[in-house]
Amino acid sequence: MPETSEIDVRHAIAPDQLPLFDTTDLRERFVVDDLFADGEVRLCYSMADRLVIGGAVPAGKTLELPVPDELRAENFLDRRELGVVNIGSGTATISCDGEEYQLENQEVLYVGRGTKQVTFAGDTRLYLVSAAAHAEHPTTRVTKDEAAPISLGDIKNSNERTIYKYIHADGAQSCQLVMGVTVLAEGSMWNTMPAHVHARRSEIYLYFNLPEDQRVVHLMGEPSETRHVIVANENAVISPPWSIHAGMGTSAYTFVWAMAGENTDYADCEWQQITELR
Repeated sequence: MPETSEIDVRHAIAPDQLPLFDTTDLRERFVVDDLFADGEVRLCYSMADRLVIGGAVPAGKTLELPVPDELRAENFLDRRELGVVNIGSGTATISCDGEEYQLENQEVLYVGRGTKQVTFAGDTRLYLVSAAAHAEHPTTRVTKDEAAPISLGDIKNSNERTIYKYIHADGAQSCQLVMGVTVLAEGSMWNTMPAHVHARRSEIYLYFNLPEDQRVVHLMGEPSETRHVIVANENAVISPPWSIHAGMGTSAYTFVWAMAGENTDYADCEWQQITELR
């Protein structure tokens, strides 16, 4: 049985609480800025749709996916599914019950419910997202070329970007986890505009490929009562179902988006024009 580990727990927040929060409160509840450490697997449990995110940095070791006490499970994936994306430049080797998968930069591995042992190795950095699952789907590797890229936006509006969909209805099958990567073109800084909400699912962004001396101003909150947090490279931001999620960077960057909830249909977004935000 894998060893247990501590996990950072973030409780669900109601929208009427948000106006009471100062910057420290916002960051403590919604920003995860310490996921990646050499030789460790670190985890954060969001009560919003019970998403678990994590960072694994093998740094010469073979790391096992731990089982936090909060899951009350013998194995991490007894009642969960997992998406793993390689956000580093090296090759990752992920073993799932003894079967090995190689992941290159911005490739994704979906790991199905019921997998008992998962280990991570390689000189790279891995981002993990897990959702509760009531059905089993096969473990599947998805390359960047297989992720059905979609080009959106334009330089004129500073939002030219390519969206890669990895875990979704027409890609790697899952119970409720949806995951992809958005790459902004050089000279573009807006990641999602117009902003949107989707009350049937929570979403978490992980920003990466952002220079250390640059930042993203991430917008959140209800459309009529917005707030912002300023985030750095490899920071994640939790977006409850009632919150918008959009950001403007001081340079181009890339981000992983992942969702869970009762609806995996991308068409369920409720768009909020910039002129409507307050």
